[in-house]
Amino acid sequence: MKSITCNLPDSIYEALRARMEADKATCDHVVSVALSQCLGKPIHTLFQVSTSAALVEGLYQGAVRVSRLLRHGDFGLGTFIDLDGEMVVLDGICYQISSSGRVGTVEGDRLIPYAVVTRFNAEFSKTFPQLESFSALVSACDKLRVSGNVFYAFRVDGRFSLVKTRVMKAVPEGTGLKAAASGQEEFLFKEVDGTLVGLWSPGFAGSFSVPGYHFHFLSSDRQRGGHVLDCKALNVSVGGCAMNEMHVALPETAEFLRADLTRDPQDDLATAERNHES
Repeated sequence: MKSITCNLPDSIYEALRARMEADKATCDHVVSVALSQCLGKPIHTLFQVSTSAALVEGLYQGAVRVSRLLRHGDFGLGTFIDLDGEMVVLDGICYQISSSGRVGTVEGDRLIPYAVVTRFNAEFSKTFPQLESFSALVSACDKLRVSGNVFYAFRVDGRFSLVKTRVMKAVPEGTGLKAAASGQEEFLFKEVDGTLVGLWSPGFAGSFSVPGYHFHFLSSDRQRGGHVLDCKALNVSVGGCAMNEMHVALPETAEFLRADLTRDPQDDLATAERNHES
């Protein structure tokens, strides 16, 4: 990270202060975003709403509007109030995959409890002629990572001979993630074109993020999707980028402020993430 000192006209300075207040963002973040847009150089920064520990403890109420989320990223994943479905953010559009299997776009004023997004621009890519399983996908992405201590985003495009997904159902307020995962719907898609939206987080981030790989699927026709449990594919393109900056927007709800989030969430996260047949 580099530091700069410069003089600003009063009008620009006041506009900068106003944006910092409106977005509840630091000066560093607002200036970096503005320079990124002006210079045509994307910033690979994660923007996260709430924490994985809050999800594990059943804090699923709205914290940030979708419109604000999309100001910080065009690629990512998350969930909705009361775990009502899976979120995919792809090419700047937010989609909701419901437990019925229906896929729809999400309006900007909708509140969400948890999401992670970035502005995706591939720094590296490789075509793989065949991926026989989710484990093979993980191995392919592992070969493209050069560090275990920063965050990564992965976009996988191609023809999938099989994609197995799960979608959470809405649950009563306060239901823990482990209990909520027992009621998820599972889907099996065959011979479908689409995209995997993936994030990888280092193990040390487990108290606020989902450690390891986390992929959501969205078909090219925007009709099918969900959290990926397994997949097989031919001739897929895997692109990715590393991120060493993270901005976390914590909820201001009374429930979050009073919650005990000291319990290690990793076991419950692993239960919710895994293929229930494995």
